[in-house]
Amino acid sequence: MKWIQPSLYFAVFSLPLCLNLVPLSASTVQVQAHSHRTEKTWQISQAFKPPKRGDPPASSGGSTRGSSCLTGNKSLTALIPANKLGLTFAKHPTFFWYVPTSEVKTAKFIILDRKERKSLYQTTLPLPRNPGIMSFTLPESAPPLAVGKTYYWYFTIVCNSEDESENPSVDGWVERTQPELSLSQALAKADLRKQPTLYAEAGIWHEALITLVQLRRSEPNNLKTRLDWKQLFTSVGLSAIAPEPLLDCCKAQK
Repeated sequence: MKWIQPSLYFAVFSLPLCLNLVPLSASTVQVQAHSHRTEKTWQISQAFKPPKRGDPPASSGGSTRGSSCLTGNKSLTALIPANKLGLTFAKHPTFFWYVPTSEVKTAKFIILDRKERKSLYQTTLPLPRNPGIMSFTLPESAPPLAVGKTYYWYFTIVCNSEDESENPSVDGWVERTQPELSLSQALAKADLRKQPTLYAEAGIWHEALITLVQLRRSEPNNLKTRLDWKQLFTSVGLSAIAPEPLLDCCKAQK
């Protein structure tokens, strides 16, 4: 069976430094030293560290293309690392895209089994009314991703149902893996605020992003979370997308 090749396809507050030429007590020095260590820890933002493995096979398409049904100065963008491979621990992972303003309201998502070269799952998704970051989680009814297998997916906006070459699209790869024992133990002890860093340092993209999304939603005004969000996006070349809003969308249409 031939491989499917879709043609769709901060502010860090810098406080004024005032030097008072007065003797400092030992307790004052200790307090200042502790404060300095705390500030350095607070300023640490996680960057994504790609796993040490080969890149996935080159896609035969999947780049975004201009279309009269999209407007705005930003293109349809998949929220994945530059090599288009995202690792996950989940049987049913969540995918994210930046979607610009569109005249149409429908998109398609298809995920393919790379080895067997057949469709694992496909669905039609409603597009949000406003531009921003949308997400889609594989439903429990979909076949679970197998550990150690790499799957190819693509997402396309249906601008023209008769001529697919007119439809802007993005694509990527996802692979389910298992955590090492040390990471499992660290995650078991970590609260939600620490989990994104653990995932990012381990190269687990899908969980690094979704845990930060959860923090953004629960603590939208937390400066540390916003800095971490910006740093994660910058580390994978998505800094232009970082300011975009998170949208409550989308569920597969039955």
